[in-house]
Amino acid sequence: MRRTPFALALLFASCGSKPSATSSTAASPNPVVAVIQVQRQPISNSLDLVAEFRPYREIDLMSKVSGYVNRISVDIGDRVRTGSVLATLEIPEMNDDLARAKATIDRSASDVERARDEIRRVESANQMAQLNFDRLSKVMQTKPGLIAQQDIDTARSRALETSAQLAAAKSALASAEHSVKVIRADENRVQTMYNYTRVTAPFDGVITRRYAEIGAMVQAGTSSQTNVMPIVRLSQDTMLRLQLPIPESVVPQVKIGFPIRIQIPTLNRTIDSRITRFSGQLSLATRTMEAQIDIPNRDLSIKPGMFAEVIFQFESKPDALVVPILALDGSGDLRKAMVVNAANKIEERTLTTGIETPDSIEILTGLSEGERVVVSGRSQLKTGLIVIPRASSTTSTGAKK
Repeated sequence: MRRTPFALALLFASCGSKPSATSSTAASPNPVVAVIQVQRQPISNSLDLVAEFRPYREIDLMSKVSGYVNRISVDIGDRVRTGSVLATLEIPEMNDDLARAKATIDRSASDVERARDEIRRVESANQMAQLNFDRLSKVMQTKPGLIAQQDIDTARSRALETSAQLAAAKSALASAEHSVKVIRADENRVQTMYNYTRVTAPFDGVITRRYAEIGAMVQAGTSSQTNVMPIVRLSQDTMLRLQLPIPESVVPQVKIGFPIRIQIPTLNRTIDSRITRFSGQLSLATRTMEAQIDIPNRDLSIKPGMFAEVIFQFESKPDALVVPILALDGSGDLRKAMVVNAANKIEERTLTTGIETPDSIEILTGLSEGERVVVSGRSQLKTGLIVIPRASSTTSTGAKK
């Protein structure tokens, strides 16, 4: 029987469709899952913060009295010692006040000397009057009638009179001495104010800013006036404060003496130090607590205003069972994971965990080293399901290979 070309085309088409049906029937029903092996490796829970170096002490030096700047002996960058004179002021009327106080003291001192001389004179007169009265009294007792009563009365009156004069002289001396003390106190006040015309450094440091110039009028910086102009700014930079904001989540773990590591990228330098102090309260605006670390800077290599990276290492283990955190479900210390066993079947495990980082987590119980944990697509898997495991490209720390 002879076949037409159309019949041959139908025959070839029907033969070509049979292998496709066979292939579909042979496809595997087991899903492919990405797994990763449980490994032992170091893990640590740390926190990185950015902090700023500030001078240990920094002040704007004001004048304690109002006056004209007569001399400024420092400029920006000059290093000064405690007590160094930085500037002097000119206050002409204060010189007159000091001279007047000294002259008043001299006059009061003369009054004191006169009062003392008067006491000595009256004491001598009182002694003579009392001696005369005592003699007459004794004669009157041994030889009555020999001396007239009027003479004895006159001697007694003279003795009482000189005693009163002596008391008055002593009162005058006390008053004169009190006046000297008052005037000396006033002189000390004027002298103190005069000493304030010299602005001195309260601590060792460097001049970082100069505000005033010679001839400028400066007001006394003894009140909260906002228009008072400082003279210079002094900073102590041989010791620095590293100020860093502690997030609220880790505030309970921060204590005085807590060890930290400081990295200064600008200087390529690392410093191991400890928390020196902290404020003990959170900022309402940032929800952070300010902490400070004192950093010696004798070589002046660290400049105030530089930034540093501060690393807090709260927990660390050199050899722990670790898996990527994305391989677990749940939260807190109790987590769950799906494991592919030796028979390629899914098992669900309940785990207890330890140290946790943004990428990985420590396994305390529930897994053993070398076991395969499913890292993705767990929502479609059930316990007992046979799967085809395939090694994931995600390492145990969550980084890409």
